[in-house]
Amino acid sequence: MKKSNINSKGDKRKINSNWFTNKVHMKDISSKIKSKEQDIYHVYFENGAKTKMHSHNGNQILIVTKGIGSLEIFRKYGIKKTEFKIKKIEKISLNEGDVVYIPSNTLHTHGATNKKTFSHIAINILPSKNSVYKTAWYESDFKTKVTEKI
Repeated sequence: MKKSNINSKGDKRKINSNWFTNKVHMKDISSKIKSKEQDIYHVYFENGAKTKMHSHNGNQILIVTKGIGSLEIFRKYGIKKTEFKIKKIEKISLNEGDVVYIPSNTLHTHGATNKKTFSHIAINILPSKNSVYKTAWYESDFKTKVTEKI
C-alpha cells in the first residue's frame, strides 16, 4: 500500500503548454502511489485556462477539487484525421465535489469557466492491461472546426 497527499509540494509533471489555453499545473499522483491500472493527476487551471480539444483511448473520470469549471462534449463531422468540423452537443457545469465520467474516444474540452483557479483530479483508466493511455490533441476554434492535430 502507498500513501500520498495531493497538497504536498513537488511531484509536478512537465506538461506541453500547447495542450492548454493558459497556464496549467499538474501533479502526478499515480507515480507516487505506484498505480498500474490508471494514470492519476491533480490538475490546476489558472486564470480561466482550459484544455484544448482532445480525446482519449481510455475512459476518464474527473473529480472537481476547487472552483467552477465546465466540460464540453463535441461531435466530429468529416473523415480527415487532422482537419474536420465539430459541433458542441453538451456542456456540463462542474462545481467542487462533482464527479464526471467521460467515455473513451469522446471529443471534449474542460477547465475553468471564469478568470479564477479551477482544479480537478483526472483518473485516466488504461484501455487494457499493460497498455498505454493515449490522448489526441487538436487546435480548434471551440465552435465549428478543428484545424490541425497537435
